[in-house]
Amino acid sequence: MNEVPIRLEREAVVVMLHVQPGAKHSQWAGRHGDALKLRVSAPPVEGKANEALVRFLAQFCGVPRAAIEIVQGETSRAKRVRIATPDPQAVAARLATIASPALSD
Repeated sequence: MNEVPIRLEREAVVVMLHVQPGAKHSQWAGRHGDALKLRVSAPPVEGKANEALVRFLAQFCGVPRAAIEIVQGETSRAKRVRIATPDPQAVAARLATIASPALSD
């Protein structure tokens, strides 16, 4: 399996995600290739899935919603997301815990 798709920056973490909209519940689903897989309950219309993604990540990482930026893939399932935080190592470690091989598809 490849490295966890997380990159540390100065006061930020960049993570590759594969987002599956329209799920029953918003939850992590392990890995999808070189990305972390996240299921969101919102449908992929009018930016609702992206809003759900930002809400979920902000809560999971313990940062304000404004700290989450979709850098690439606004209209795609494959997304690169930047999470601004004063402690990027702690956020990266928290994200790395969900990449367990037991959860992978």
